[in-house]
Amino acid sequence: MQTSQVIRLPVEGMTCASCVARVEKALKRVPGVASAQVNLATETATVALAQGISPAALVAAVRDAGYEAQLAPRAAASAHGAPWWPVASAAALTAPLMLPMLGALLGAEWMLPGWLQLALATPVQFWLGARFYSAAWKALRARTGNMDLLVALGTSAAYGLSVYMLWLHWDHEPHLYFEASAAVITLVLLGKWLEGRAKRQTTEAIRALQALRPETARLRRGGEEVEVRVDELKPGDELVVRPGERLPADGTVIEGHTHADESMLTGESLPVAKAPGDKVTGGAVNAEGLIVVRVSAVGAQSVLARIIELVENAQSKKAPIEKLVDRVSAVFVPAVIGLALATLVGWGISTGDWQGGLLNAVAVLVIACPCALGLATPTAIIAGTGVAARHGILIKDAEALETAHAIRVVAFDKTGTLTAGKPVLAAFRPLEAEALALAAALQAGSEHPLARAVTAAAKGISLETARDVRAVAGRGLEGRVRGRRVAIGSSRWMSELGVELGALEADAAQAARAGQSVSWLADLEGEPRLLAMMAFGDEPRREAAEAVARLARRGVRSIMLTGDNRRAADAVARRLGIGDVRAEVLPVDKAAAVEALRKGGARVAMVGDGVNDAPALAAADLGIAMGSGTDVAMHAAGVTLMRSDPRLVPAALDIARRTHDKIRQNLFWAFVYNVVGIPLAALGILSPVIAGAAMALSSVSVVGNTLLLKRWTPEGQDGDA
Repeated sequence: MQTSQVIRLPVEGMTCASCVARVEKALKRVPGVASAQVNLATETATVALAQGISPAALVAAVRDAGYEAQLAPRAAASAHGAPWWPVASAAALTAPLMLPMLGALLGAEWMLPGWLQLALATPVQFWLGARFYSAAWKALRARTGNMDLLVALGTSAAYGLSVYMLWLHWDHEPHLYFEASAAVITLVLLGKWLEGRAKRQTTEAIRALQALRPETARLRRGGEEVEVRVDELKPGDELVVRPGERLPADGTVIEGHTHADESMLTGESLPVAKAPGDKVTGGAVNAEGLIVVRVSAVGAQSVLARIIELVENAQSKKAPIEKLVDRVSAVFVPAVIGLALATLVGWGISTGDWQGGLLNAVAVLVIACPCALGLATPTAIIAGTGVAARHGILIKDAEALETAHAIRVVAFDKTGTLTAGKPVLAAFRPLEAEALALAAALQAGSEHPLARAVTAAAKGISLETARDVRAVAGRGLEGRVRGRRVAIGSSRWMSELGVELGALEADAAQAARAGQSVSWLADLEGEPRLLAMMAFGDEPRREAAEAVARLARRGVRSIMLTGDNRRAADAVARRLGIGDVRAEVLPVDKAAAVEALRKGGARVAMVGDGVNDAPALAAADLGIAMGSGTDVAMHAAGVTLMRSDPRLVPAALDIARRTHDKIRQNLFWAFVYNVVGIPLAALGILSPVIAGAAMALSSVSVVGNTLLLKRWTPEGQDGDA
């Protein structure tokens, strides 16, 4: 089905994995829906909807399923999440009910009168616990089950039994179970409150990125400065940005010099120098200088907006491992209710103790709540992608994250990835003192990368203007400098011009063996004569060798795929410690090379600039795009590195592995609580109070385990690497 829009729908009332499955099923039944994914941690449904279908149908479907949804974005939650007073009120009312249990351990008789127990337990059950009844009723109307239904059934059974026993034996004090129902509700409320606070910490990355957007901008209009809202800006506007202010939009500096703190966008801790002609990104902090910026992109087209969208997409999608949770949750609640009934009947028939059987059934209902199961995967994905984004690593979706942890071969493009992509004058052998000044003057007006390398090397030298400059196709460049006719070109052209190269041929051969490109400078005035030999090289990034070494320590093999000549490729590979080099490879052949590696059984990641390497990025199990994040590679690759630092490649694989480990740990603990707890409850070993505490602890422990990911930093930085 051809989809044309993706709708993010805030959904309220979900409490467990069963709720997620129910909402997804309801959304997928809406005609025109291509896919629907619901995230319990963010309480959001992401729906791909066909052209012409009203999003209002999605809201209706969610409400029919027993939950609340709205098309408008949810208002930002308070810094502290859910209010604390319901938990405090429930604890204050429940504490007197629990004290007699403590007294019994000390040999004291602190039992409260039955009527007082009823007075304390009733507001907990029907006022503070009203949310469970409301959600349970919606689930029943939708012919489904959820956590709230289990809590409502379990606590109502304990409360109802106590009321019945109190009415039946009013003349003396029977054993009552008000403390069980009240304690379970209090513990579940406490668990949900702690869980909510922890969940907010996992989503801090998105809120931090959104906070980078300033509300207003200082627009220069007609020589005056006017303060306007950021959403009123358009490309071409000129903005005045003062020291200490955040840049309101993407653009280019046209006046002033400063440094920009881009750490929240790229993970680069050091400020970056900005001068006229340099690009700046909205959300970065202007340091010490007043600058004027011409706006190039606003709104959804800005780098910050696209980063936020990418992180939101990653956090809203499911990992393949979560399919197991979906299958389990689809039958979980009905199976638990059936098991609870079997526990009641089994105890009643085998022992005749129907009261004890009912309490054991309550314990089964309470401990089986699948909250932790629903939170195990999404919270880990949110925390992992969030902390990665803070360090300049954008993970496209959960599938890319799950793929990344299993990568065993990384294929690097050379130019612009392992090297700077900017040729430098690696060697200059002059036969005349003013040779460099002549070469730089001749090439001063050229945009050729080699010409820029020469002019950069001659920085600080006073240059005269070259005249009659012309390019000779396939040969080089010639012109007149200081009254002399000079030429720069290849060995072939020099031979055609009759220039003797013998004096510097040994140097040229040495440069060629190092993989460098050689050009010559000659004086053509009168009899042609050689002035200098120039060798150009694309220097490896200083971080590249360290990146290859870190991958090797993790058991990941590095390969170089490049279109450059064999000598140049081998020279760079030797310096970086890469043993497998595939040189003189066309872009389409890079893709074939990646496919061959995959067919050999290896999980392969391809690292490139996202443009020339697009076929190989698509062919790999995981595409990793290097660069500033402004390229379309943000959408083409599974992982985008916000700065051109090869060390982020092993860092990306590391955070993916750690996140995947957290998912597995969380699912293990979520299942263990149920697999171990349900039989113990059915056998009467766990009381409803202990079951309630264990259920609350399971959710909190899963989210708490996830939060350990927030301490992650790339290897080589301070923190837990």
